Amino acid sequence: MKLIAYPVAALLGLLGIVFVAGAQGVILRLVVGAILLLAAVALVWLAKMQPSRTTTTLVQKIDLSGDVNLQKLNCRQCGATLNRDAVSVHAGAVFVKCAYCGAAYQLEEEPQW
Repeated sequence: MKLIAYPVAALLGLLGIVFVAGAQGVILRLVVGAILLLAAVALVWLAKMQPSRTTTTLVQKIDLSGDVNLQKLNCRQCGATLNRDAVSVHAGAVFVKCAYCGAAYQLEEEPQW
């Protein structure tokens, strides 16, 4: 929006100055010039009031209960070894997507009774 608002405001401001300077006693030109200058100021003000975009980084940490042993993770469909890029967390659940066969599924923790 700022990319468009500032040049348009500059154009309106220049036209407003031309109308005010060339009024020479004509009230209508003076009014049009004042309106153009007010429009230019309003455009600049609106462009400045636009909220700036911010980047938010969301970090999710998983707290595992009990003893955890590192194991190789293999795909359920094709048996290929999965790397860390195949695992993702969405809404608190762990999902796996195999890069080889394209299978996608949710990992579920098995009880150790």
